[in-house]
Amino acid sequence: MIQRIDLAAAQLDSILGRASPLLKLGVAIGWFVGLFLTTEIGPPLFVAGCVLLLGWLVGRVPAMTLARGLAPLWLAALTIGLFNGLFHPANTEPLAVEVARIGPFRLTEPALVAAAALAARVVAIVAVGVVFAQTTDPTHLVDALVQQGRVPERFAYGALAAYQAIPRFAEDLTTLRQARRIRGLPGSWHPRLLVGLLVLAIRHGDRVALAMDARGFGSGPRTRYRRVRWGWPDVLVVVGAVAVLVGVLGLS
Repeated sequence: MIQRIDLAAAQLDSILGRASPLLKLGVAIGWFVGLFLTTEIGPPLFVAGCVLLLGWLVGRVPAMTLARGLAPLWLAALTIGLFNGLFHPANTEPLAVEVARIGPFRLTEPALVAAAALAARVVAIVAVGVVFAQTTDPTHLVDALVQQGRVPERFAYGALAAYQAIPRFAEDLTTLRQARRIRGLPGSWHPRLLVGLLVLAIRHGDRVALAMDARGFGSGPRTRYRRVRWGWPDVLVVVGAVAVLVGVLGLS
């Protein structure tokens, strides 16, 4: 089930928690682009290790929280690496060194190295996403996008409402299943549940649209309840990002 991410006060008061979400988002996107351009296994593992260590020490994210966030993606990384290793073009080259044979599939050393590098990139991307989600309040992120990134308010806060509605779908699904059990019907998956979810989604969307219109989103200049300003935590984040980038370049 999709659950809400409840950030502890220690995570929000940490250096990563007080840094500008827009800056952290830019650093994460820059790392993602760099990871997509590399084909080696060392840089992604270095980025993943640095990010998890910074999230634990600087972001004050509990180690068990990081482990739970990464646990569902290990299987995905292994699956992606396995399929790319089995169907790599190097497996058809007769001069390539054969490492193993799985049924009719021939696994060579270049294919294994490429698959391991791809799996490492998946782990690194997931690690960056987990630390970003565990140190960033969604409302703070939207405020930074509007005030520092000059994103239109109607689009930014509409995206925030859509993001917050995702866990609500899981809660609505649980409510509908319990209602079916009360009526004596099977509480397992049934196509009719989709109709109920669609009706509830339309109702939630209608309420959000009315609330945004009542608050005058997109109608003109607005006052700010929370001001997002640049500060010394942003400088530390930039220094840390540059240090990780230098380490990646050194490994490459």
